[in-house]
Amino acid sequence: MPELFQRYFDALEPGERFTTRGRTITESDVATFAGLTGDRHPLHTDAVWAQDGPFGERVAHGLLVVGCAAGLVPFDPDRVIALRRLRDVVFKRPVRLGDTIRVEGVVAQLAPVGEEAGLVVCDWRVRNQDDALVCRLTAEVLWRRAGVQATPDEPLAAATALPEFVPIPL
Repeated sequence: MPELFQRYFDALEPGERFTTRGRTITESDVATFAGLTGDRHPLHTDAVWAQDGPFGERVAHGLLVVGCAAGLVPFDPDRVIALRRLRDVVFKRPVRLGDTIRVEGVVAQLAPVGEEAGLVVCDWRVRNQDDALVCRLTAEVLWRRAGVQATPDEPLAAATALPEFVPIPL
């Protein structure tokens, strides 16, 4: 786990960077995602149809790529309370079955939202095994401040009183 994710909110700094491990997107991932979501578009699920499609083969669902990217980021449950928002998602290239993705991230903004938590805004770049950018997005994460214990029975007051941000131009 990158050291950044082992610290509390007040110890984070804008500009800090991280890179996750990789994860290969498989045919099973695509089939499972199609079954769970009902998105059975032939671009993802029909090899014959996709062969004549825009990419010459089946590709992963964009939202599957975003979900796998979020799963690669090693959020420590003792520090990170919740993923608040994903915004400004832009898909740049298709992710083919067998591609391996990773996330490169940077802390873009920090904003305390109370005594219990702060909001961490990170810019993520999802890259494939060839280092090509496949997706970019901004993730907002509610992050615990030092000295505040995780208590599943009581939601943090800060979770309902978060400020809005002006979008960051990419």
